[in-house]
Amino acid sequence: MAHTHQHTPHPDHHAHGGDGGQAEILDLDAEVLAEHTASLTAWLPLRSAPRRIVDLGCGTGTGTFALLGRFPDAHVTAVDTSPGHLRSLHEKARALGVEGRVRTVAADLDSDRWPDLGTPDLVWASASMHHMADPGRALRSVHARLAPGGLFAVVELAGFPRFLPADAPESRPGLEERAHAATDAFHAEHVPHRGADWGPLLTAAGFTVEAERTLRVDLPGGRGAAIGRYARTSLQRVRAVAASGLAPEDLAALDELLDPDSPNSLLRREDLTVRTERTIWAARRA
Repeated sequence: MAHTHQHTPHPDHHAHGGDGGQAEILDLDAEVLAEHTASLTAWLPLRSAPRRIVDLGCGTGTGTFALLGRFPDAHVTAVDTSPGHLRSLHEKARALGVEGRVRTVAADLDSDRWPDLGTPDLVWASASMHHMADPGRALRSVHARLAPGGLFAVVELAGFPRFLPADAPESRPGLEERAHAATDAFHAEHVPHRGADWGPLLTAAGFTVEAERTLRVDLPGGRGAAIGRYARTSLQRVRAVAASGLAPEDLAALDELLDPDSPNSLLRREDLTVRTERTIWAARRA
């Protein structure tokens, strides 16, 4: 996936750089939100089942494997900047017995020279387009490669998931929102297209936007240990950027939540949920 600040500790958990923490959070995201990803692939307004799919900014394969499962005759070209993520995806494909249906391609999608991705019927870009340095150019590049009548699905999260109740933790109620607020300036500078309305941008690139849908995610935390791990890994990334903007008392309370040995650890809490929104735009090449 293309993004120009790969080595900055990034609270946006879909920033696909090369570190193991990002791989872990992408895998947890896939596990926790699997049902929602499946519902997005089922919703796509396709005229026929796609045979050639490109997953742009594939990370460790959340979309790739959802699409392979949804379309059993399809072949997916999975594209990312991170060799580590692509290795992980390839290993998963082999373990699932679908390696013959997946091709991995390492590429910087911010360059104006994209690799040969064939002529796909469907291009899927989940939480990757907002990292592009020049989204308009990237959208035009997709348009040029799609088969006539092909579909481009852009999926974006409305900001970062929330996990804690508003009155938590007891020592510092509202801590999570303050931590996110402390990252706002970073996001404004480094990820200016996060939260953008992609409809007008897709239209300007020559697409016809056929449908748009916003899906609210609200998962109870009692569904297994993965949500606690997801919350901890996510808030570790927020802390990396928010630390300098937080009061000392907030930072201490956040560190207590992140400490796996603390009685207040996120891994032990019974009151976690996963709350976020995903919007998907389905755009057709005429």
